[in-house]
Amino acid sequence: MGAVDIITFGCRLNAFESEVIRRAASAAGLADAIVVNTCAVTAEAERQARQAIRRARRDHPGRRLIVTGCAATLAPEKYAALPEVDAVLDNDAKLRVESYAATGATPAPMPRPSPGRSGEGAEPAPTGRARAYLQVQQGCDHRCTFCIIPYARGASSSVPIGAIAERARNLVAAGTCEIVLTGVDLTAYGADLPGRPNLGQMVRRLLAAVPELKRLRLSSLDPSEIDDDLWAVFARDARLMPHLHLSLQAGDDLILKRMKRRHSRAQAIAVARRAREARPDVAIGADLIAGFPTETDDMFRRSLDLVEECGIAFLHVFPYSPRPGTPAARMPPVPPAIVRARAARLRQAGAVRLQNELSSRIGQSGEVLVERAGLGRSEFYALVEISDDNPLGNIIKAQFIAAETGRLVGALVR
Repeated sequence: MGAVDIITFGCRLNAFESEVIRRAASAAGLADAIVVNTCAVTAEAERQARQAIRRARRDHPGRRLIVTGCAATLAPEKYAALPEVDAVLDNDAKLRVESYAATGATPAPMPRPSPGRSGEGAEPAPTGRARAYLQVQQGCDHRCTFCIIPYARGASSSVPIGAIAERARNLVAAGTCEIVLTGVDLTAYGADLPGRPNLGQMVRRLLAAVPELKRLRLSSLDPSEIDDDLWAVFARDARLMPHLHLSLQAGDDLILKRMKRRHSRAQAIAVARRAREARPDVAIGADLIAGFPTETDDMFRRSLDLVEECGIAFLHVFPYSPRPGTPAARMPPVPPAIVRARAARLRQAGAVRLQNELSSRIGQSGEVLVERAGLGRSEFYALVEISDDNPLGNIIKAQFIAAETGRLVGALVR
């Protein structure tokens, strides 16, 4: 009997939960199985998941195949009906040992999660890896018109600060140098906890409670909800990495309003400016959606211009994909060919801006976390090519001597 293989789609939270799944399945004694952890953020993500399910069954006809994640939570009956699938687990059940204990039967699809439950017991398995994801928040109380995820993840819930610190210590003790805090709506952290601690307070207390943690990084942030405490700790604590990833989605105010976002174009630019004032070495990342319903050429141009105005070095582009049940799916659509063309233009703009960012770092020195042989990650998130003789998990000092496509080249500073 072989091990459990996990195929993961989607966000960093799903990547974190895949490690929890691996540990839960192992504790249950599950073996010789494949778990597909799906995403529902776009129709393309679901298409890729279905394709992976078919391929997994074709390549491994004798192994048990379990499907979970957001897509499986939203439409369990659809995945249970696939002939390749042996079991379906929702986002709550996938984190529990007992869900994998009785895999000899063919279970019915599990019920949808109760609000906030799926984050409570999720604890990372110490892996000894250089970087690790740590879930601190789950669910979302907002209803952006394009997004189906709140229906799959439930209401916002937060992990208490004490539990976060304990889990962080376990990860560091297992060899982790950098922890990435993840959540569905990270800046909503703490609103459901006693005393309502905000994200900045939690980050400050975590860094104080775990002084042995060398690097802390944040996943996606809502620009309308970054609190003053977070700005303060970002400005003064070098262990919080100089890299902010912003959930921008668009650069046109009317489109932002139709998306039911809570920030304006001007606020997005102001956040990027404030980040650079606090940490001149910061690099900005962002999400942008191309071809949202009703988007005109002028509206798209404002999103395209935002890449340069905010200095977005690490750009994630999502061609708009209608999700049944969301308000945006009922809005007048942009023709698919135009959506694809706009996404391509955004990606090209992002590639140019990344190369400019990397070129501007040539001659500088910085600390690089060795993630795998010959490759590391800078403090500002850029990939750095380094010599192969640096031990994995080490943090080395390197001078950036060249910029290649999508990455820097670093020389060890002795």
